[in-house]
Amino acid sequence: MRLFPCFLGHSRLLFLAALLLKLAQPALGQQQPSPRDTSFTTYSAYTKAKKQDPTISIARPAAPPSVRAQTNIPYCTQGTHALQLDVFYPKPKRRQLRPAVLLIHGGGWRSGDRSQHVPLAQQLAGKGYVAVTAEYRLSTEAPYPAAVQDLKAALRWMRAHARTYGIDTARLAVWGFSAGGQLAALIGTTNGNPLYETGCYPTHSSSVQAIVDVDGILAFIHPESGEGDDRKNTSAATYWFGSPKTVHPELWQQASALTHVSAQTPPILFINSGVDRMHAGRDDLRRQLTQFGIYSEVHQFPEAPHPFPLFNPWFAPTLQYTVEFLDKVLKPR
Repeated sequence: MRLFPCFLGHSRLLFLAALLLKLAQPALGQQQPSPRDTSFTTYSAYTKAKKQDPTISIARPAAPPSVRAQTNIPYCTQGTHALQLDVFYPKPKRRQLRPAVLLIHGGGWRSGDRSQHVPLAQQLAGKGYVAVTAEYRLSTEAPYPAAVQDLKAALRWMRAHARTYGIDTARLAVWGFSAGGQLAALIGTTNGNPLYETGCYPTHSSSVQAIVDVDGILAFIHPESGEGDDRKNTSAATYWFGSPKTVHPELWQQASALTHVSAQTPPILFINSGVDRMHAGRDDLRRQLTQFGIYSEVHQFPEAPHPFPLFNPWFAPTLQYTVEFLDKVLKPR
């Protein structure tokens, strides 16, 4: 008789434990936040690069006093993820519209952060541009083509809010580094492509009038490309596409800017390090641009490591090349 109350108490404890465990579990089908990959940061890249060149330093120039900023602005919600962007802009002048630039961070499509290009955005704003740094879904959360769709939505957001920031909607550029450079080139060569035109602000255009690709690959399946070599470790691109290039090569071709070059492709600036595989397909793409009569230019730092735009002494010339190119192709003569 004494055993029954003890058994009953034990049963209650088991029931309560099971109930608490069930309540702690997510509802069926509920999307949980993806763990953030922090393998690529400005500091980690600096620590690695400094071993080869002890003279480098992280570029942190003072923001021009005339520059204003609005940060952490939600621009589009995908599932439960409210994607955010930051806007850096000159003090507005009445009736003056300015060209704008969307800046895209790198990190192998699975790491990195939009804050890495805040210094560049501030300096571009000081030169008369509206500069936007935007996050996008990484491969830990969603595979290709989610990142492209997100960033095109950011461009549509820029046009939808053009009056607030004094943006000239006919003069938008996209700038990207590494994986961001690949995305910038793909975005600019697929103006109006319905595959990527999904998401927020559907009544606005995501087209751009200029591209700046900083060490971003132009062709995944190419003799110069190192992406997709999974012999030692799964490559960043394989993670992004969700399968090796031998399984779905059509996706790897589709995501290559070289595949989409046409007479409608905007002018492109290439700024490159000495790591040749980071601009695979560039020369082939430039030859196509020349055939269409489209302007392009290349600047290269043969001694520079891949993350060079984050560091001195390369930050200042990268900014200079960017501004000179954008002034040439976007600003009225």
